[in-house]
Amino acid sequence: MPETFAVVAGGGTAGHVLPGIAIGQALVGRGHDPATIHFVGSERGIEARLVPEAGFGLTLLPGRGIQRRMTMANVAAVWGLLRAFASAFVLVARRKPRVVIALGGYASVPCALAAALLRVPIVVHEQNAVPGAANRLTARFAKASAVSVDGTSLPRAVVTGNPVRAALRDVDRAADRDAARNALGLPAGRAVVAAFGGSLGARRINVAVVDALSSWARRDDLALRHVVGERDWDLVQQRAPDLPDGGLVYQAVRYEDRMDLVLAACDLAVCRAGATTVSELSVLGVPSVLVPLPGAPGDHQTANARVLERAGAALLVPDAQLVADRLVVIVDELLGDPDRLAAMAKAAATVGRPDAAERVADLVEAHARG
Repeated sequence: MPETFAVVAGGGTAGHVLPGIAIGQALVGRGHDPATIHFVGSERGIEARLVPEAGFGLTLLPGRGIQRRMTMANVAAVWGLLRAFASAFVLVARRKPRVVIALGGYASVPCALAAALLRVPIVVHEQNAVPGAANRLTARFAKASAVSVDGTSLPRAVVTGNPVRAALRDVDRAADRDAARNALGLPAGRAVVAAFGGSLGARRINVAVVDALSSWARRDDLALRHVVGERDWDLVQQRAPDLPDGGLVYQAVRYEDRMDLVLAACDLAVCRAGATTVSELSVLGVPSVLVPLPGAPGDHQTANARVLERAGAALLVPDAQLVADRLVVIVDELLGDPDRLAAMAKAAATVGRPDAAERVADLVEAHARG
């Protein structure tokens, strides 16, 4: 086994995993062998697919997170967490990494606690404007907390931004727009709106979009790329009206694995406000209508959205207020004012930090033990 430079711990969702992969890739770009960067995730997380695809080694811990309310499931969760800590302790003790990078999510806690006990330096990375419970705990033991937004309340915070995938970071919307539209089968000469809400989709956005189709049906200057998600696919198929020839171009897709093309192609995005989404919108300079997920821990999606709203890069619409009629008014007003859209795009780009992965890598190398 080669010497381990970094253990990258955390995951569960793409919002945790993708920044971790970007950090790992930045470290590889600095000369670290990919075999010396090892990821630790959970058996239930999306990292089981994403990390091996990125070319890194991965260990999956047993168990699941503890729910925020009293349930019998928490009894099993505590037992699973103890098993996960034992596995993490053995892994960190055996690999002797020079640093542990904690991304948040279930798997980051046992790894960070093991690192603290074994006196391995910890660098936390927080993706959201409001830190999650895992990072609030592990940051107490960390040498530094790399945060995405100024004012994030973690100890020893350093503002680095939230790393985005290289495929998105390298997009030039002005230069790549026509090619992206052609690749997606979107017609030239039309305004393009992209609507999406994560891998499972967002019910409120999906219903508002599909109910707005009738109002846009005869528009021969508009195209809509709608990433529905698995959960609402049948609902949208049943609810979508028949559209006349020559009018709105409507593309409904179950899942989108080329968000780089979608964000290069669109003039406006209607979406949730997860950390990865907000970072990608800002790095690429995409105007947006943000609909934060209600009930997100610490209401962190609203806090994420406020960052772009304050900059003049986005409109924030609470989930309960997004209905078809309001969506139609907002989209029509924005698309009808190209100068405002251009100003929003410019404002988004001022918030973006395309070098975020390098900034986090700086911290990681600075605090890694010699």
